[in-house]
Amino acid sequence: MKTFTNAVRQDILKMIHNAKSGHPGGAFSCVDILSVLYKKVMNVPIEWDKAIDFNQRDRFILSKGHASTALYAVLAHCGYFSKDLLKGFRMLGSKLQGHPSSRTKLPGIEVSTGSLGQGLSIGVGMALALRLDENKDSKVFVLMGDGEMQEGSVWESLMNANNQHLNNLVVIVDKNNLQIDGSTCDIKSLEPLDEKLKAFGFEVYSIDGHNYEQIEQTMIEVKKSTKLCAVIANTVKGKGVSFMENQAGWHGKAPNDEQLQKALEELNA
Repeated sequence: MKTFTNAVRQDILKMIHNAKSGHPGGAFSCVDILSVLYKKVMNVPIEWDKAIDFNQRDRFILSKGHASTALYAVLAHCGYFSKDLLKGFRMLGSKLQGHPSSRTKLPGIEVSTGSLGQGLSIGVGMALALRLDENKDSKVFVLMGDGEMQEGSVWESLMNANNQHLNNLVVIVDKNNLQIDGSTCDIKSLEPLDEKLKAFGFEVYSIDGHNYEQIEQTMIEVKKSTKLCAVIANTVKGKGVSFMENQAGWHGKAPNDEQLQKALEELNA
């Protein structure tokens, strides 16, 4: 898995460098989570809408849509579409826009996201629809940023998920403790996040968001659970590149030529 995630991180860097725009910090913090979900946990057909069991698939929503490079790279490396498409990230007319867009019909993308605070609302709606369709096996996984958790609409959605007993919904919080302007604790503290989620009726799991085994074991457990589940994944913004780690300045910044080379050397070491 380490080889896979290193390759994904390298492509993320190249995509952002080529576009001269993007969000490496938050993409790197969630790469390991996405990789395990797609390779080990979720039932999402690579054939996408051509698969016979397409309607029985698990749904994934990247609520923190600015980390789109992580999702695009993981999908490409898993075979949902050609890796050649990664070169067009953020280019005019490309299927890989700065935020995921379902309108481009890119395999693996469920819905347009990126307006922070809205992804969970969409996930709640999907979970309700699946229950109405009596689709008992599918789960809806929603990956959120911890800075995003400061949005009021998130807590309305959490309350509604509890009220509707949506045990087919899994909320994952990429808790890297940084947002564009600095520390989440300094800007608007979420703590104690675990206790708040429990108060909203969630079964809460706290994991190391870079430990592959921990991620896999926990995600398989919540997928089988009949309870409303939330996973707090403790992560490092910019994980994998020393000069990016825990640096809010790398929230939305493209590496220059020298920085790209240095980062790629670290990942290849």
